[in-house]
Amino acid sequence: MSDAVSLTFPDGSVRGYAAGTTGREVAESISKSLAKKAIAIALDGDLRDLSDPVVTGKLEIVTREDSRALELIRHDTAHVMAEAVQELWPGTQVTIGPVIENGFYYDFAKDEPFTPDDLPKIEKRMKEIIQRNKPFTKEVWPRDKARQVFADKGESYKVELVDAISADQDLKIYYQGDWFDLCRGPHMASTGQIGNAFKLMRVAGAYWRGDSNNPMLTRIYGTAWRTQEELDQYLHILAEAEKRDHRRLGREMDLFHFQEEGPGVVFWHGKGWRIFQTLVAYMRRRLAGTYQEVNAPQVLDKSLWETSGHWGWYRDNMFKVTVAGEETDDERVFALKPMNCPGHIQIFKHGLKSYRELPIRLAEFGNVHRYEPSGALHGLMRVRGFTQDDAHVFCTDEQMAAECLRINDLILSVYQDFGFKEVVVKLSTRPEKRVGDDALWDRAESVMMDVLKTIEEQSEGRIKTGILPGEGAFYGPKFEYTLKDAIGREWQCGTTQVDFNLPERFGAFYIDSNSEKTQPVMIHRAICGSMERFLGILIENFAGHMPLWISPLQVVVATITSEADDYGREVAELLRDAGLQVETDFRNEKINYKVREHSVTKVPVIIVCGMREAEERTVNIRRLGSQAQTPMTLDEAISSLVLEATPPDQLRKAAARKLPTA
Repeated sequence: MSDAVSLTFPDGSVRGYAAGTTGREVAESISKSLAKKAIAIALDGDLRDLSDPVVTGKLEIVTREDSRALELIRHDTAHVMAEAVQELWPGTQVTIGPVIENGFYYDFAKDEPFTPDDLPKIEKRMKEIIQRNKPFTKEVWPRDKARQVFADKGESYKVELVDAISADQDLKIYYQGDWFDLCRGPHMASTGQIGNAFKLMRVAGAYWRGDSNNPMLTRIYGTAWRTQEELDQYLHILAEAEKRDHRRLGREMDLFHFQEEGPGVVFWHGKGWRIFQTLVAYMRRRLAGTYQEVNAPQVLDKSLWETSGHWGWYRDNMFKVTVAGEETDDERVFALKPMNCPGHIQIFKHGLKSYRELPIRLAEFGNVHRYEPSGALHGLMRVRGFTQDDAHVFCTDEQMAAECLRINDLILSVYQDFGFKEVVVKLSTRPEKRVGDDALWDRAESVMMDVLKTIEEQSEGRIKTGILPGEGAFYGPKFEYTLKDAIGREWQCGTTQVDFNLPERFGAFYIDSNSEKTQPVMIHRAICGSMERFLGILIENFAGHMPLWISPLQVVVATITSEADDYGREVAELLRDAGLQVETDFRNEKINYKVREHSVTKVPVIIVCGMREAEERTVNIRRLGSQAQTPMTLDEAISSLVLEATPPDQLRKAAARKLPTA
């Protein structure tokens, strides 16, 4: 009989197989060792069970070393957790248990909710189940059978899930030994392939199907990895992240707070506002001479947002503004701006623009407001009111590539100044729902693809690049800049977005060299994105140990004895005259107590003065996180600290001024 199935393998080779051949049989035909390591197959990119028959296409044998194995491991671990729970607490109903980022969860209906004390017992039973190494097997049941079986087991939530599955979909039942569950799959070959690199993390309440009108279930979260080393690394990052939580550090450093009367907006304290303004001042200097800083109104008539498309696309996330009290003589509706771009277009349109003036670069540290659900709010990282370091470049088509590269150089330079050396730049291409004709998209994506190649070449491989298919904005493709922090977490911050939509909607134009009206290319640019969020990232990246030039309080002068207070005042005054942020601590407390207290609030430098230092006009410098004290003359200390407290952009300018001319 002739071969009925043709499979193409990753190395390009093609083999024929009889119809009905399973993935496991294909793996065995390649090598016995591969078959032993196989956990699934990927057919034309789709993960499937090893027991599934193959069809003509591109086939990969998936092992635990494959990055895709993580999803299978987590999925299977969730099923094992559900089996463990029902073995330990018969009568508990299992509902849904999806894979999530870094792990999984399962929701359970139980008379008495689970507590954290139950987790070790469940983990122990899970390891026993994994040790049994029972195979995962799949059956397809008729709808009536599935309803009846789950109803007989008292699994009312499963009956509801069966009823919710559309009639054209198979009802798949996966067994692991005698235990089974309704599941789309796929699964690995057996429970033994899961391994023991998992941990149950916490319990939480969750309404059935997320509806507060439904019963409350108990959700158990877990994490699972391919190896113990990966699990240990993840748990280490979690522990580090908890220590670095910007909300806790914000309290300890007295930077900001949140309260119920202002949900999602920041109450900045003196030190917090100082560091915020230091960040803004730095960004202003980086833009000086290249961008015009502008300011667009905070409240605008909704007609402007209708023209821009935001009223139709994002109205549910916008704050509508009405006048309280008596009726007004007009019935206009206004909105707090969620972004700066429509205002910048109005500024561009004010007055006739010539091609000779382009590119025109408008920047704004604009305060914007967007509604976020209360459950999504998270300190500085997710707020309702924030400052956006927004800019918009209006240029010709021919200038687009050069402007994207100029923006890229600025973004990478800023990140370098804050110590972020690992940056990934990805190009997000056209989404399914978009505006503008394909010719515009073709042109923009072609230019940005060339720019992406240039970024990679110029960085000599230091900057990683990639493509995010279909992830572009509805109005144009974009670059996304992702930072990696001190403990390996990734943060998406900067963006460069090409926009066909707004210039057309608002009728923006310039006069070209042929005296014709021409629509400009509009490039949206953000470096920090949300200044509040970027500050939160910095706090967590540095664990509160801020570089001296960013720190809101740079030096505390503390005396050992009251006899040295006059000298301490002189030291503090000289440091302030040199431009440093300084406080004094002349309390009648032991010096070690003072040092410990200021270390908790993350003061970078403590200058210790006693009578000996006063007589010799010296100081002892103690750094945050160090037990050592460094003696220095007063003049040396001031010069050293002033240099360290100078922002990196100003250091570069000073160095450039000292360079010899040719």
